[in-house]
This record gives sequence, C-alpha cells and structure tokens, in this order.
Amino acid sequence: MRRLLAFVVLCAAIVAIAGWIAGVPGHLDLAVGGLAIETSAPVGITLGIVALLLAYLVIRLLVTLLTLPRRWRRWRTARRRDGGERATTRALVALAANAHAPAQRQAQRARRLLGDTPQTLMVCAEAARLAGDEAGAAAAYDALTKDTESAFLGLRGLFRQAIARGDWPEAMRLARRAESYAPGKTWLVSERAEAALRTGDWDAAMALAGPDIPKVQLTTAAALANPSAAAARGLARRAWRQDPGFAPAAVAYARALRADGNPGRAAAVLRRSWTTAPHPDLAEAALDGIGEPLARLRAGTALIHGRPEDAESHLLMARLAHAAGLPGEARRHLEAARAKGLDERRLWLLAAEIEETQEAGGEALRRAANAADPSWACGQCGTRLGAWQPVCPHCGAIGRIAWQAPSKMPPPLRAEAAKALPAG
Repeated sequence: MRRLLAFVVLCAAIVAIAGWIAGVPGHLDLAVGGLAIETSAPVGITLGIVALLLAYLVIRLLVTLLTLPRRWRRWRTARRRDGGERATTRALVALAANAHAPAQRQAQRARRLLGDTPQTLMVCAEAARLAGDEAGAAAAYDALTKDTESAFLGLRGLFRQAIARGDWPEAMRLARRAESYAPGKTWLVSERAEAALRTGDWDAAMALAGPDIPKVQLTTAAALANPSAAAARGLARRAWRQDPGFAPAAVAYARALRADGNPGRAAAVLRRSWTTAPHPDLAEAALDGIGEPLARLRAGTALIHGRPEDAESHLLMARLAHAAGLPGEARRHLEAARAKGLDERRLWLLAAEIEETQEAGGEALRRAANAADPSWACGQCGTRLGAWQPVCPHCGAIGRIAWQAPSKMPPPLRAEAAKALPAG
C-alpha cells in the first residue's frame, strides 16, 4: 500500500512539473558557431534536463570503468576470504573428528586462500601433526614463531614435538623462549620444570618445581651434579638442613665437608642424621676410609650414640663386632635387633656367619631365603635401585625414590628378592 501511494505521489509530481514546464512562456535562441537553434522555452528546458541526465550517465559510466579493477579485486578478495573461512571451519571440524585427511585438505585450501595467517598456520600444523607429518607440522609451527602475536603458539607446538621425541635440551631452549612471550603462565612453568628435571638442570628445577616434588631431593641432586666444590657443598648443606633424616643429603654434605678438610664436622652431620633416621648409607659414609676393624667399631659406636637402641644401630654394631672378632658382642646386638622386630635378609645372613654350628647356620640361611632387605625403590612403579637417584630410570617418576622396608615393597619385588637368594 505504501509503495502504491508513493508511486501515485511520484506520478502526480511528474505531471505537475511537466505541466509547469509546458506553461512557461518565452522563446529560446541558441547559436554555437554556425549552428543556430530556435525553440520554445518548455522544449529548451526539457532538452536541458535530458542533457544533464545524459552527462550524469556518461560520468557514472566513466567512473565505473575507472574503478572496475579495484572493484574486481575487492570482490575477489571477499570471495577468497569467505572461502578461506569456510575451509578453516571445515578443517577444525575434521580435527575434532580426528579425520586427518580431510583436515589436511581443508587446511591447505584455507592457507591457499587466506595466506599464512596465524589461524591457517595453526590449523595446518595441527592437521599435519594428526596425520603424522611431523616435518610439516614443525614448518608450520616455525612460521608461527615469526610473528610476535603468534610466536607463543608456534613455540608451544615445537616444544610439544621436542618432548614427544625426547629431545629435552631442545625442549628446555624452547621453553625459555616461550617464557619471554608469556611469562609466568601456569602451563609453561610446569613444562619448564619438567624439562629442567629431564635435562638435569637442577637449579632451574628447584626454582620451578611444584609442591608435589620434595625440595630436598632436588637440592641433593643439584649438589651431586654441580661441578663446583663450593657450590656443591652449599647445596648439600641446604638439602641437609631441609631434611636431616634424608640420608643422601647427609652423605653428600658429609663427603663435601671431608673434601674441604673438615672431617669432624662431617662426622657430626652423620651422627645427627643417624639420630634423626638411622640408615645403612649413613654408616657406609661414616666408616668410609677406616680399614682397621677395631677402629671401625669405635667409629660405629660414635655414630649410633644418639640412638643406640634402634634396630638399625644394633644390626650395625653386630656387623662391626663380628668383623672385629667379638662373636659374643655380635650375638648380643643381633638378638637385640631381632627383639626390635627386625626380620630381614641381611640380619639372617649375618646370623649365619656368626653361628658356629652348621645346624644353627643352616636355619639362619633358611630364614634369609624367606626374608628381604629394605632398599631404595620407586613409589610409582616399584623398581628397586642399588642407590638413590632423583629420577626413576624405569618409569621416569621424579622425586619418588624412597627407602622402603620389605613390608612396604610391592609383592612381586619381595618374591623376586626371595628367588635371588640361595636355598638353605
């Protein structure tokens, strides 16, 4: 209805204007060179209007012709952009569906239409990675690092590839670069800590590791790995102060003190740690370098002074007394260790050595075959180790190596220990 009304009004206006022009009085004479035109005023006005319309149409045509290349480029760019965005969306859908072939095809089409934008490069990298084309993915990730805005995405992708192939030094380098683009990010801190632990960069690991990894273990590892004697001694002292009952820290600190010419302080460190938590490694460190049996017995007596009634103390004194040719003293300490509830292979093997009769020695060996000793073991996979390590060589668990009594070991390990013993 509105359109009809507007059309009627327009027609009425045209008729009114035409009527007005037709009623204009006068005469028009126009001379151009030898050309002379004589007409009435209404016809002249009409010809003028027609000339203006023709001039306008000619100007519009010229403008259209002049701007046609630019308009063509705009249209083509918009068409490519729309096609590229659709291809990007399809590639993302294919990635979500784990369909690597369509994902790669659509990603390449998006890159061809849109060029190397952060979006197309990221989609191409993920599609190539899904298809197993690590080289193609690495090239796309590397291209992402050229732009400041997308550099973090590229570095994270390269970092993930480095971890997948076990190249921890390269992963550490990439993580440090990524830190400059996104400092303090939770994901980056945890990944940098993991890389530091894998590469043995214990100083960085101590600064980055979370609360789930004991600091004393990282500090001890840093002390053992540091080539500087002074720095290693300082780290070992820090680890020992963090946990005096952690035997590897105490041993590392004591050995550093001895190397620095301070054996008295080293002995005091081992005595305090023994008082806190007796451990065979402490005894080995305390007796290191002492060859004469009676001297070893005196050193052992000094070591256990703060905790003489512990089962581990009695077992140590039994071993030292037996080596010094004191069988009565050795039996007394051995019985005291048994009375404390110690039922381990090393106790029964020592009992077999001490017993003078074949019958008693055979019984001790039979008891040894059914017993196991405590050892360093991984709390995650149960692997037994001959010495403490910061990282489990079997499963890669960090900070999970602990001294475990036989009753706390996984059953397969106890059975394995029993099979390794000779029959009685």
